[in-house]
Order: sequence, then C-alpha cells, then structure tokens
Amino acid sequence: MKFSKVKEAFQPAAKKIRRRRKPDYALFLIRLIFAGIAVGVVAVFGPWQPGLYIAALAAALLLASSIRKTYEWERAIVLRLGKFHKVRGPGPYLLIPLIDQAARLIDIRIRVTDFYAQETLTGDSVTVNVDAFCFWLVWDPQKAALEVEDYEEAVALASKAALRDVISKNDLTTFLARGDLIEKQIQEEVERQTTEWGITVQYIEITDIQIPQELQDSLSRMAQAEREKKGRVLLAEAEIEIARKLEEAVAIYAADQGALKLRILSILNEGLKSGNSMMLVPNSITDELKTKDIFGLAALNELKKQEESK
Repeated sequence: MKFSKVKEAFQPAAKKIRRRRKPDYALFLIRLIFAGIAVGVVAVFGPWQPGLYIAALAAALLLASSIRKTYEWERAIVLRLGKFHKVRGPGPYLLIPLIDQAARLIDIRIRVTDFYAQETLTGDSVTVNVDAFCFWLVWDPQKAALEVEDYEEAVALASKAALRDVISKNDLTTFLARGDLIEKQIQEEVERQTTEWGITVQYIEITDIQIPQELQDSLSRMAQAEREKKGRVLLAEAEIEIARKLEEAVAIYAADQGALKLRILSILNEGLKSGNSMMLVPNSITDELKTKDIFGLAALNELKKQEESK
C-alpha cells in the first residue's frame, strides 16, 4: 500500500482526535452553583416535603444544564423544536430546556486542509503528483451548518477536484513556471463551490510537485542547455559592446594625435611598472620619440640597428 493511501485512510481519525473538545470544568462548576442556589431557595422558603425537594433538585439540574458557553472563535447553531432558531456566541447563553438544542459548534478561525492529486495528467500528457494546502474559514456559520453535512470534508474534496481539473488544463511548463497562476485558478474554482456553504478560501499553496525521473533528467539537460545559451549570448553582447567602445576610441585618437601619443606613453609606463624584462616597441614609436630619448628608446633603437648591420 502506498504512503498516500495510508495517509488518506488515517486522515479522518486524525481530524476527530485533533478537534475533540476538552472538558469545561468552569462551566460544570457554574451549573453546580446554580443548582445549589435553587435547592437552597426551596429549602429556605418552601415546606419540608421530600417530594418537593426532589422535584426542585430535578428542575435545578435541568435549568443548570441549559447554561452554555462558547469560546471567542466558536458559534453555536441553536435549533428550537428541530428548526433553526439563531446563531449564539461567543460567551454564555441560555437554552430553553427540552425545547432548544445546541446542534453544532462552528469554528470560525482560519483552518488549513492538506490535499493532493495523485497521478494526474497535465495538458501535455505528463503524469504528476501534486500536494497542496488550502487556507479557508467559515464566514457564515448558519450556511455551513445547514447547507452541507460535513463542510470540512466537503472543502477537502472540492479542493482535490479543483486541483485535478486545473492540472489537466495546463501544460507542465506552465505548472512549474507559473505556480502563482495555478494557485489562483484552484482558489477561484474551490471558492465558486464553497461560497454557497458560507465558506471562503483565503489562498491555496502548492507544496510539492513530483514528476517522473526520466522527465526530471530531460528537464535538467534542457535547463543546462538554456543556461549555456544565455552565457554565450551575454559573451557575444559583451564583445559587441567592446567593439563599439574601441571604435569610439579610434575616432577620438584619429582626431587628436596628442591624445594618441599620451596613450602610447601611458601604455609604456604601465609595462615598465609591471616589471617586464623585455618590451617590444614598434619602430614608428621610437622614431617619433627619438629626439627626446624618453625611457631610453633611442638607445634601444640604435642597439637594434647595430645588431642588424652585423
């Protein structure tokens, strides 16, 4: 049995354990005090009759059981003789004994439901497994209690169906590159159904996308080729930019010979600073600088001529 099936089998039980209410000892104490006061009043002002005390105790316990309390994040659905009466809470409230009934407590906080689509085909026929979370809340407790039997399970099933539907309508590339768009589509699809139940979806978050290993290798090679392509394009663009700058420099030096000579001297100076033991200098440069004998270029030129004559 796959892990996803095991997870699905134990998920309802986990929900019941997580949503189980703790005993409210404060409310029990309030009911006990109320019943004691009622019996004490009968004992003080009523005649001494055992049947009267028993009836008074039973009535006190019945009235005490009508005292209810809901927390700030809860709303109680009150039915009167089986018909919807009103939504009560938060805080304490009273029920008419044997007539009113607190049928259900609705939690209005934001809740999270995890759902997944197992082995679903995308628009380009690729099998994927997708896990996601749905953040939702009840904004109308009356509709949530009366319109659907189990609104928690209904939200989970609606989210799962919407996920499968959106996956089948989009290609894998769109699903991987535009996750925000996919999440928005799922949210709109789920909210279209849950609005009638008094439930709104805050947002959908995709947590995991699993694709076949062969397709992962193919996508990896494609991504690597795309990165190499971008690198070569950037290198070519850099070469073009360098060529344009060199073209501008040539135009400037052609218009100003003094600037060209200063640049030549700067290059020679940088070469000498770097500690090179030998420098190759064109004859044209030595001829132009022969009269000034800058950096000993004239001497170098003379030595070169003497060696050639030998």
